[in-house]
Amino acid sequence: MEWETDRGLTIRIGLALVFVAVLPVAFIYAFVFAINAIGLDLLAWATARPYNGEVYVESWLAIGAVAVGFAAQFLLGDSIALRSVDAGRITADERPDLVARVDRLAQIAEVERPRVAVSRSDVPNAFTIGVRPSKATIVVTEGALDTLEGDELDAVLAHELAHVKNHDVTVMSLSYVLPSLTYVVAIAAFFVLRGIFHVLGSFRHTDDDGAKGLFIAIVVLVVSAIVTMAISALFWLASFALFRTLSQYREYAADRGAAAITGKPAALASALRTVDDEMSDRPDRDLRHVDGGLEALYVAPIDDYQFGEERELISSDIFPSTHPSTNERIERLQELAGERA
Repeated sequence: MEWETDRGLTIRIGLALVFVAVLPVAFIYAFVFAINAIGLDLLAWATARPYNGEVYVESWLAIGAVAVGFAAQFLLGDSIALRSVDAGRITADERPDLVARVDRLAQIAEVERPRVAVSRSDVPNAFTIGVRPSKATIVVTEGALDTLEGDELDAVLAHELAHVKNHDVTVMSLSYVLPSLTYVVAIAAFFVLRGIFHVLGSFRHTDDDGAKGLFIAIVVLVVSAIVTMAISALFWLASFALFRTLSQYREYAADRGAAAITGKPAALASALRTVDDEMSDRPDRDLRHVDGGLEALYVAPIDDYQFGEERELISSDIFPSTHPSTNERIERLQELAGERA
């Protein structure tokens, strides 16, 4: 097997790991800053008492909290991901041909055979999850098994094995910690705002002191919720751009890896075209169902279709695509095929 170490991918993975570790800690201290810059003044205004103290969080406590998040992803991330796409791990008795293919290709790639799972979706696609390469799981949809055969299916499986060998699966799995955290925090803030408006809608009458107290409480809660949502959105965008940018590069690297494993880059080019054509004919609701929040992990992009004709309105500079252009990937694979001919 002609396998070349991709130094560009190695450097990107190293940098991504640094940001993956640092951003959640920065997220915590962003809230500390907001409390000291806005929250304490708001508290002083609400209580009509000056407050000269300052809130701080010990670094070991912030790092420990982030470590707990990574531990949760380590222990529960795979199970959550499988449930999100309605997938279950299978054995050689259940899918002998599929497991045999993965086993054979893993031996060629010189990696430990990943576990295999099948998603019940009829949208053709595949992805790999796993914080540890030795515990990785390749997920293939029913649609892919029905649509792809022979060399095309081997090529897609080899692409996923290349992700395992390149160790980028670990980074992508850990990258979901911060987006998940910011999402939960933002949703909590949203429900606080929703609750406030619900209370206001049912408010009828109270005395002057009660009205003043209610007004102060509402102002404090609204400002706190808005600041919380703003910080969460900022860090969600940062993490979103981070792993999407890494995702684009790693797809090229996995395409080259698949070509090295199978020796048939044209087969992967054909498979990508087949999957791309199949998904372009699917209603957006079908694609959202298979998404599961894992769009950056799939062998072929899902998000391109969910925006439909409005895709051009969204700047790829702010929201980079999860994958390179399928046409560009196919062209590169065809060039590899030409070099091997």
